[in-house]
Amino acid sequence: MNTFSFSCGRIEKVEKRLVMADIPRHLRACLDMGKIAFLAILVSGGIVLQILACALYNNWWPMLSVIMYVLLPMPLLFFAGSDSTSLFNESDNSWINAAKFMTGASAVGSIAIPSILKHAGLIGWGALAFDLSSYVVFIVAILSYICVGDDSDNYYSYI
Repeated sequence: MNTFSFSCGRIEKVEKRLVMADIPRHLRACLDMGKIAFLAILVSGGIVLQILACALYNNWWPMLSVIMYVLLPMPLLFFAGSDSTSLFNESDNSWINAAKFMTGASAVGSIAIPSILKHAGLIGWGALAFDLSSYVVFIVAILSYICVGDDSDNYYSYI
């Protein structure tokens, strides 16, 4: 919804934004539930890809990376608490820095475990592709969750 206006020979981009208060309440609730449904579909798709990585190749070693998916948010939950703004800024708090480090190590482990399993010959290329695509879908779901929470309304109360 961008329009352009001419001012003193320059083209200026003027952004018109629809305010959520202008939308009727029933439509706003429908949009909110649509965002939550989209997040649920993403997470479900990631779980299906993870299970397919194991079931299609009759090898359950790729399920080992699920441990890292479970451990990934734990440092943020334990050390950062409800202060999610400090995760995106530099912090002098050593607990927040430790949480960032452990979350990063878990994220690298989520990619490293299937790669090591492939290198060891325990899984094939197909299982590796399904496992890494599951990781990408989970990351997209997490980033979408963060973007949904950036609006002025409190979407975290739905989840």
